[in-house]
Amino acid sequence: MIPLSADVLAVTLVIIFLSALNHGAIGLGFPLFSTPLLSLLFDVRSAVLLTLFPTIAVNIASIVKGREWRSSIGRYWPMALYAGLASYASSHLLLNLDPNPFKLLLAAVILLYLYQQRKGEVSLPWVARNPAAAMLPFGLMAGFLAGTVNVMVPILIIYALEVGLASRPMVQIFNLCFMAGKAAQVVAFSQAGLLTLDALTGLAPLIVAALAGLLIGFRLRDRIPEQTFRRILKVILLLFAVLLVAQFLLGLAG
Repeated sequence: MIPLSADVLAVTLVIIFLSALNHGAIGLGFPLFSTPLLSLLFDVRSAVLLTLFPTIAVNIASIVKGREWRSSIGRYWPMALYAGLASYASSHLLLNLDPNPFKLLLAAVILLYLYQQRKGEVSLPWVARNPAAAMLPFGLMAGFLAGTVNVMVPILIIYALEVGLASRPMVQIFNLCFMAGKAAQVVAFSQAGLLTLDALTGLAPLIVAALAGLLIGFRLRDRIPEQTFRRILKVILLLFAVLLVAQFLLGLAG
């Protein structure tokens, strides 16, 4: 387990709590928000490990909360399967390579997400014509990003917009894919000897913080104007991307 001093643990708990609150308020974004922040304190590999079980807890709670989730899962489970397989494979890249370049990849993923949000749509008519077949490439791409930088939502958003998914099934499918990716990482990290009983015990406070933030976020979902919340989040994410690029460059200089 990553050794955490008292002050670093306190900051980590706040990051986990606020990221989960955001996830509960808008239905997605826990790893997208928490990983860049934690990557400012640790390397990307450590950030992914710290968010592993909190992300699973958030995903399970988010899936169960929504109505008609069995229908959504029954139709789109192949995408989660593809994402899980790719996440397992790409997690080994994260475990065996220098983690500093992954900060640049994470920054690129964030910028892709912000660009996609700004444009509002991406013209990929073949996805709308073949939604089932498109699950394979989009699931694999999403899983690769999940395994290396802990973020798959930009790829999933593009797919969801192209096939015209409504917000509720969109959120449920996203969380199903997130959970599949995390489950694959659990296997990969366990095989690498990173998930011991002591490690799991050390992650318990982070899981509690994540669930607490998520429950508060659920209550805020109907009270905060979504557009206002998303605008604030986009500004923060842009700042994260800039900081991650700066850290990558400093790492090269060092």
